[in-house]
Amino acid sequence: MQKIKIGVIGVGYLGKFHAQKYAAMENVELVGVADVSENLARQVAEANRTTPFTDYRELLERVDAVSVVVPTPLHYKVACDCFASNVDVMLEKPMTITLDEADELIDKAEKGGRILQIGHLERFNPAIVAMQNYLTCPVFIESQRVHSFKPRGCEVDVVLDLMIHDIDIILTVVPAPLESISTIGVPVVTKETDVAAAQLIFKNGCTANVTVSRVHHDNVRSLRIYQPGSSLTVNYATKEIKIIELLSGTGPEGYPNEKITHFCFTEQDALAAELTDFVTNVRLRKKPQVGGPEGRKALDVALRIISQIHHHINKHKDTLCSGL
Repeated sequence: MQKIKIGVIGVGYLGKFHAQKYAAMENVELVGVADVSENLARQVAEANRTTPFTDYRELLERVDAVSVVVPTPLHYKVACDCFASNVDVMLEKPMTITLDEADELIDKAEKGGRILQIGHLERFNPAIVAMQNYLTCPVFIESQRVHSFKPRGCEVDVVLDLMIHDIDIILTVVPAPLESISTIGVPVVTKETDVAAAQLIFKNGCTANVTVSRVHHDNVRSLRIYQPGSSLTVNYATKEIKIIELLSGTGPEGYPNEKITHFCFTEQDALAAELTDFVTNVRLRKKPQVGGPEGRKALDVALRIISQIHHHINKHKDTLCSGL
């Protein structure tokens, strides 16, 4: 089988892992890695026995496909250059910072016959994959994603940095259009929103409450789904899922009897699964599970949430703390 020639553009914290995964694949040739930091490009290239570049456009001349793992404001420009060079793109989330940019990338990919896959990694979390078999009719969803402060990712709002993961999963889980959004959020450490909460109400009546923070002292990534007769709890970090199903009859205290099923997928690698899927899509010219339209859908909701938060802060700027 002919090897797919792949490169990685941007080899910071996440990009270096992309390079590692590709380098370990038998059906892939990691042609090179590119970064504006010559030292970083060289270090990652040496670790993965490939070639470093400081100008990603030189890399595009030699590859079939790339992972684009640069800061979000640069996604559009880099992806456009990739498509102009007839290169398929694995674009980290969020796909862009505006819907116009997202629409243009989708259009360029379609017209050029290119693969555009968006890096919504949680879609490939094995606990989320296993959850699909137990979904019936979600009625209420609770999602929490909080962690301690890290400068990485702070060039964008916490909604684009973190909440967009949960937005994407919820939009996939609920088989109905989104009807309304209510939000609250506040900047704490950066000039962008660092803590946010959103309530999403869908036309079928399902409600989802989503909370994110990047200035928390704990690290929690969880999802709970309640539906008639059962509930599902996912721990994203440990890749665990617990399913509670109600049975006939009641226990000593009158509560319905339950069947509890627990799965743990600690050994499975979500990033490796995601990038393997991308390579398969490149080879077979398959439509990605998480393509441009799916990335745009999550981005649209995220931007609406951000707009509401900004409107709330501006409306109450005279009464909220002056630091806002």
